[in-house]
Amino acid sequence: MSVEQPLWRALTGYRVLTMVYAVGLFATAYDEFERPWLAVAYFVVLVVWTLATLPLVANAARCTRRFLTADLTVALVGILLTPVADAHERIQAGGPTMPSIWTAGSVLAFAIKGGWRWAALASTLVAVANLVERGGPARDTVHNVILVWVASIAIGYVVEVARASERTLARALEIEAATRERERLARDIHDGVLQVLAMVQRRGAVIGGEAAELGRMAGEQEVALRTLVSGGLVPVPRASRDTAGGEAVRAADDTAGEAGGGPVDLRALLAPYAGALVNLAEPGAPVPLAPAAAREVAAAVGAVLDNVREHAGPDARAWILVEDEPDEVIVTVRDDGPGIPEGRLAQAEGEGRLGVALSIRGRLRDLGGSAELISVPGQGTEVELKVPKDTREADDPRGKAEQR
Repeated sequence: MSVEQPLWRALTGYRVLTMVYAVGLFATAYDEFERPWLAVAYFVVLVVWTLATLPLVANAARCTRRFLTADLTVALVGILLTPVADAHERIQAGGPTMPSIWTAGSVLAFAIKGGWRWAALASTLVAVANLVERGGPARDTVHNVILVWVASIAIGYVVEVARASERTLARALEIEAATRERERLARDIHDGVLQVLAMVQRRGAVIGGEAAELGRMAGEQEVALRTLVSGGLVPVPRASRDTAGGEAVRAADDTAGEAGGGPVDLRALLAPYAGALVNLAEPGAPVPLAPAAAREVAAAVGAVLDNVREHAGPDARAWILVEDEPDEVIVTVRDDGPGIPEGRLAQAEGEGRLGVALSIRGRLRDLGGSAELISVPGQGTEVELKVPKDTREADDPRGKAEQR
């Protein structure tokens, strides 16, 4: 909803209330008017006009310049007709004009619609009409004129600031959404394309010959793609998930389909990771999570295990511990590798190697959870993944991307 919409609703109520007030003032002083029939005719027009134009002050789109001009004309005519209909003594004694404070509603409509410049124009015309009606710059008239002038300009300025803030907020939300989408794509690329290119480079170097040249080209493309991902420019579609935990991710999709979109058992998604070198410890009961959350947690665990194989060696052992807490699910992955030297993660991120930053921490952050990494050189590495249980399918970043 627009930040200025409450102002339009307030203006609608203000116009009705001030119309009733103006009619009430006239009714209490009816006998003092020299030409009451003229005042009655004007108030009939005022009441009909106010009630008929309520839809036109519902929002900025309906409040057109033509309506604003006509509305201000009704107010100015009422002010200028006051000396004709009312007694001269009442006017000199500081009696109100026929539209009274209803006039401020017309000026405020200018302020909300066009900002402080429109408000200044409308309030200046009202000031001139009041001075003509009074016959001179009396103290109370000048006071009321300045009050309306300052108040309307201030409100117009606030409206302009609110509109600018709304545009800034909308732009910030667009940037945040685009950033999250780039991070999701970067995670998928890291989990698929980059690891395939790295494997081709290593295997090509081992085989030699033409394969070595192919491996060299794959290495160049890996470097270029890492640079592209770290710079936030990812103009490629979502990569295949056939590597780095693809079996677990496909299991998540299959399980979610069988569950009809309901919670899935995280244990079934992590089971494909268990093997001779990976030990999986899980609760004896199902660990339910939303399908989107389960997919991301399984993919994050796969990214952790990929890092273990790449940095701790193909013979390194790993342990996965799943804990089902009342409000969250905790998955801990520990290995017996050499650990991570201090500052290595920051250096890797600077080089475009975003496995921890995006494939692990980014995934958990998108789910409202966290990923903590503890590593002591020579004593292995431990990654603790926490995800809240109230994560809903609506938070699925893939779903958002597909909707766009």
